[in-house]
Amino acid sequence: MTTSKPQEQTDYLADILAALESEDSLKIQDTLADLHPADIAGVLEGIPPEQRHAVWHYVDPEAMGEVLVEVPEAVRSDLLEDMDHSTLVTAVQGLETDDIADLLPELSAEVTAEILFFMDKQGRQRLDAVLFFPEDTAGGLMNVDAVTVRENITLQVVLRYLRLRGELPEYMNELYVVDKTHRLIGALQLAKILTSDPKLLVHDVMDENTNKLSALMPDREVAAAFERYNLINAPVVDEDERLLGRITVDDVVDVIREEADHSVMAPAGLSEEVDIFAPVVRSARDRAVWLGVNLITAVIASWVIGLFEDTIEKVVALAVLMPIVASMGGNAGTQTVTLVVRGLAVGTITDANARRLLVRELMVGVLNSMLWALIVALVAIAWFHNVALGLIIAFAMIINLVFAALAGVVIPVAVRRLGIDPALASGVALTTVTDVVGFLAFLGLATLFLI
Repeated sequence: MTTSKPQEQTDYLADILAALESEDSLKIQDTLADLHPADIAGVLEGIPPEQRHAVWHYVDPEAMGEVLVEVPEAVRSDLLEDMDHSTLVTAVQGLETDDIADLLPELSAEVTAEILFFMDKQGRQRLDAVLFFPEDTAGGLMNVDAVTVRENITLQVVLRYLRLRGELPEYMNELYVVDKTHRLIGALQLAKILTSDPKLLVHDVMDENTNKLSALMPDREVAAAFERYNLINAPVVDEDERLLGRITVDDVVDVIREEADHSVMAPAGLSEEVDIFAPVVRSARDRAVWLGVNLITAVIASWVIGLFEDTIEKVVALAVLMPIVASMGGNAGTQTVTLVVRGLAVGTITDANARRLLVRELMVGVLNSMLWALIVALVAIAWFHNVALGLIIAFAMIINLVFAALAGVVIPVAVRRLGIDPALASGVALTTVTDVVGFLAFLGLATLFLI
């Protein structure tokens, strides 16, 4: 597919929407013809379903497979429902093995059978190798198009072999050196093939310390390895060190993007694969569960406040100052939990250093609580001319900020041990803790010393 001069995606979207409004089918076709599949995916994601299907019919069938790989899962499901079997088989056949593996779980048994029927034996074997592993592991991400050589041949032979192949897979900057059992023993950089003496053996110039990835390595760790070692591609091996395939940087970028989307969407109880133009009823249903969870936490906090109803009636100033204590605790806890969730995601926080981090965050909480407790106490005294009230809110804030720091570390670590996503569960649990502790500390101290 040809690509035009780079342009903002919003411009593409505006052009398509304008063409739909004017019913200019030729304009839609011309615009789509100049776009990269990833840009087409972005346009389709930004169009309501009823218009999305109209635009989808104008997409080049040869590009449909690549577009399906790029769109979010919810949008892809919507598009798949609008495709007949023959078109779908044609679209998927031209994809890389790892991309086909990503799509197969969403296809019907009949379509899957047709795709496998038209694949050659080698293609089916490659697909089976990828499908054997979970999609969120290195084995699920890999492509099996790795090019291998033996260590006892010369670089001249390697060059002749490469010329006979005619072309190399995308993003390949190295060949993999294997023994007779297909066990990985090194990597041979293409740059060394071109710049070294052709009479040298592969063994003489190969890199024996290549960054190989276990097939069951989680995709997050794969992305971290690519970032840490500045990799373009990396070999994937089984437990016996046999080469299975390779992971390329374009697949890792997808993982990084998904993780970034997840970190933004999960705290709100939303999926990163959500269709922003999904039907209203479906969207309301998907969000209702998380709203219900938040309602429960709010009821708990309100129940705590209700325990001190008599105290609030006698000292009205308490109702004015209560939100300050809860809000400061919530914000302090959010800072801590954000750092911890990120640290757990990138692997910088483990069981080995979690206790040290807890002590550090408690010290930070103590220092911040003392500073802001003093400031808030002075404000309360100046506002209500009540020294006792100022001291009470100061002590309540110290208690809540220390608990917030404690909860900000303990909650993400604990929920992860329980197999729950820290990004999803930590926020609502933290809010409950800071609200309950803040209200309980403030109103409890007020009941003891003001009533």
